[in-house]
Amino acid sequence: MTTIQTVGVAGAGTMGAGIAIVAARAGFRTIVFDTRQEALDRARSQTEAFLKKSEDRGKLPAGGAAAALARWEGTTDLAGLSGCDIVIEAVFENLSVKHQLFGKLNEICPEGTIFASNTSTISITEIAGGCGRPDRFVGMHFCLPAQLMKLIEMSPGLATSDETFRKAWAFAEAMGQKPVATQDTPGFILNYFLIPFNNDAIRLVEQGVAEPADIDIAIKTALGYPMGPLELLDLVGMDTQKLLCEAMHGLTHEPRAACPPLVRRMIAANRLGKKTGHGFHAYGDSKMFGA
Repeated sequence: MTTIQTVGVAGAGTMGAGIAIVAARAGFRTIVFDTRQEALDRARSQTEAFLKKSEDRGKLPAGGAAAALARWEGTTDLAGLSGCDIVIEAVFENLSVKHQLFGKLNEICPEGTIFASNTSTISITEIAGGCGRPDRFVGMHFCLPAQLMKLIEMSPGLATSDETFRKAWAFAEAMGQKPVATQDTPGFILNYFLIPFNNDAIRLVEQGVAEPADIDIAIKTALGYPMGPLELLDLVGMDTQKLLCEAMHGLTHEPRAACPPLVRRMIAANRLGKKTGHGFHAYGDSKMFGA
């Protein structure tokens, strides 16, 4: 049983939009913050299309899409998150950016508001150290795409209180997700394996071993994955992959985590993935995955 009623999501990118869908769909009032109105408008449009398709497919009851959308609000004013019981951060994988955000939120939000980060590589303890309330801070790493995948990696920092962790865990379950407990270590469970694995797929393309489509088909067919690694990278975005690699490699010095040169070239060519219409594959629309 959760006591959380109003959820804040900071960041309206791919991850933030997906997390907001999970919360609104589960019945929570959900307020999405982004500094850019165009990002909020895009997230709103993608959310509406995704929820409608879910209702058409019978995954939501009749009227469920409209009801979930009515619980979704967007704001470019950070003060709009002041009434939230929990705020989940889904911004760039940059410690300074996260510290600035949480420092401002600490001044805006009541003492009881829990802060959570969707980070997949940066230490929860380090982020919490700059938020002003490290005892009420927890890692909640949603699995991409959040609106379809159930996994949330739940990671306490060194100062996270048992009460905060229990409340965040109950909230994760109330959203219909599957939380797993992890320690505050680089990459947690998922990205410890996934970042080097995806980089290996990129290097296969770099070396001319196979075309992106054939690599994805091989992985999906042989391993049963719903998406190939290069399809997933297009969803994540090359700019985000670069940040993930830099954070993971900086912490672990694992050679396979180092950013492949091809990623930097694709960023320079604005081939970021689905959001720009072209990455390892070409796309004719910017619809959210699953819509």
